[in-house]
Amino acid sequence: MTLLTINSDTCKRDGICAAVCPTGIVRLETPESVPSVAAADEEFCIQCGHCVSVCPHGALAHAALKPEECLPLDRKLRLDPVAAEQFLRGRRSIRVYKQRPVNHEILSTVLRLASHAPSGHNLQPVRWLVIHDSARVQQLAGMVIDWMRYLIAEKEPIATTMHMDRVVAAWEDDWDRICRGAPHMVVAHAEKENPTAPAACTIALSYLELAAGPHGLGACWAGYFNAAATFWPPLQSALKLPEGHTNYGAMMIGYPQYRYKRLPPRKAPVIDWQ
Repeated sequence: MTLLTINSDTCKRDGICAAVCPTGIVRLETPESVPSVAAADEEFCIQCGHCVSVCPHGALAHAALKPEECLPLDRKLRLDPVAAEQFLRGRRSIRVYKQRPVNHEILSTVLRLASHAPSGHNLQPVRWLVIHDSARVQQLAGMVIDWMRYLIAEKEPIATTMHMDRVVAAWEDDWDRICRGAPHMVVAHAEKENPTAPAACTIALSYLELAAGPHGLGACWAGYFNAAATFWPPLQSALKLPEGHTNYGAMMIGYPQYRYKRLPPRKAPVIDWQ
């Protein structure tokens, strides 16, 4: 099967698909010809779907993607600048959660949305580990405390820099500063040898945090948890990631106990123009 199938009756030969192709393999050989990909170039396709999604006429189908498989963009749902500003500025790191579990369907929906995040060469290397059992989340948080206690005992500088003594003291006083009592934890992981993985996981987690809000959820980056999962062998073993994989970020998630009402300012951006 050829990579592209063109409806010559509806194709307008406008060259849009060729213009947006990231690898430049879609070409119009003459103004009268329909777009095509040389057989020798097919291996360079990254299956991004640009060619299918950009065609105004639905005249192009990809071997891995048909126009009817792509939802049309609804212009009525597009955010205007005012709505976009409120959406982005209204994002808050949620650290107080209701003790109410989020069902698998809702979590699967936000993870599906997060999986639309961009990745280098469209490799989409991100895999997700959802720790759904809240008791298990707390058990793993306790392992993070064990890591901190070890670093404190060894007088490691990072323990002082990150004020781990205060975190451990809070834990001993029944205040969880590791997972903040979140009912669930999401870990983004990928193959260690994939050079696109760190950025892809970070971007996907950012998408996850933004996708959570419209579904009534709140999220917060789990920095202590991620650090321990990176350096503490007992926690690494407990996570049981696939062979050759490592975690690249973790996020607590659940229903927020409180809703924020205002948009606090941030520092003005520092911009150098060239």
